[in-house]
Amino acid sequence: MINILDKKSFLAQLAHQEAPSDQKEQIEKVAKDVIAHIRKDKDEALFHYIEKFDGKLFGDLKVSKEERDLAWEAVDTDVIDALKRAAKNITSFHQKQLKESRFMQHDKDIVSGQLYTPIEKVGIYVPGGTACYPSSVLMNAIPAVLAGVNEVIMVTPERFGEKIQPILLVAADIAGVTDIYKVGGIQAIAGLSYGTESLPKVDKIVGPGNAYVAAAKALVFGDVGIDMVAGPSEVAIIADDTAQAKHIASDLIAQAEHDTLARAYLFTPSKRLIDETTRELEKQLHVLPRVDIAAKALRDFGGLVYVESLDEAFDLSNMLAPEHLEVQVDQPLDYLRFIKHAGSVFLGHYTPESLGDYYAGPNHVLPTSGTAKFSSGLSVDDFVKKTTFLYYSKDALQQAKNDVVTIARQERLDGHAEAVIKRFED
Repeated sequence: MINILDKKSFLAQLAHQEAPSDQKEQIEKVAKDVIAHIRKDKDEALFHYIEKFDGKLFGDLKVSKEERDLAWEAVDTDVIDALKRAAKNITSFHQKQLKESRFMQHDKDIVSGQLYTPIEKVGIYVPGGTACYPSSVLMNAIPAVLAGVNEVIMVTPERFGEKIQPILLVAADIAGVTDIYKVGGIQAIAGLSYGTESLPKVDKIVGPGNAYVAAAKALVFGDVGIDMVAGPSEVAIIADDTAQAKHIASDLIAQAEHDTLARAYLFTPSKRLIDETTRELEKQLHVLPRVDIAAKALRDFGGLVYVESLDEAFDLSNMLAPEHLEVQVDQPLDYLRFIKHAGSVFLGHYTPESLGDYYAGPNHVLPTSGTAKFSSGLSVDDFVKKTTFLYYSKDALQQAKNDVVTIARQERLDGHAEAVIKRFED
């Protein structure tokens, strides 16, 4: 069912969780071929891959206003109300991330500062695979709209005879998405990156996807911006004897049901909790609709890890740098100072990771595969450019002249030096 590990065996398992290099190479080759074809043949190639990977479209590539309006009639009002409340919480949290341009007067002769300006056109990728994710629409689009992005373009595929779920279109309207296109996979990333006759080019692409989408995003980076290259989803739970096994088991399963490659770990100094969690996993998995997915993930990429102390638990968690970290201990706020690397942290016995996935406000687009050691979750900052500016008067430049010229000549860039000197020649 799930591995029982100690520190040594956990580290050994972690070291062997990379996808085989030949598999990565094959995925990258497919992505390169599709991208090259779409760059060359535009719509002709785009529609070829849509039909090949997802089947024939219902109607036009672009979702019409009528389709968006009809979606509201197909979604229950209680679901719409829940989405609106979630959107309100997400908006409230991300509004506090907004920054104003800075204007710094050093003295009467020197002014500097920084302008914050939104990216003009952003692509939002929403997966269309084994599940439906309106929460991804809200999490990706709301920060972009708050940042002032002029056009928020959403892409999500129809799948072999099934139209886009109405709830995704409703979520897009709630979030402020400008236009929606019925395309997914590598072909969506390529089309957004380089533009076709039917799909507009954007300046940045955000949003999670499968391994092929991740490979495509990595390949187009530089021609467009991306948020991150996301790997399989992850949760780590640090728990002491005050935690309940049924809560831990349900949280491990909630992560594992995403994908057979999802990672789910418990770190605890309580052997009792490990024994009880093992029994709870068996009981709860038995009635789970996505039992095959969750069971495989827990078996192949999960573990209940016995540690000597909570200090050791935090050390191992920091090595993992998980996408999600739950701290189910007594007085959890006291342990924030032990956390160095995590995408998002959930504190206490009544703060499950699913609360953050859907509703509470912090973004659920988070760094995975250890990248929380050097990167952050999606925020308003991802949709804003920072441009510095500078003003010097003649007197101020005169005072700086000798230092600038000296450094420029040390670097053997005489043109740089002359650009200052010429301003003081008769």
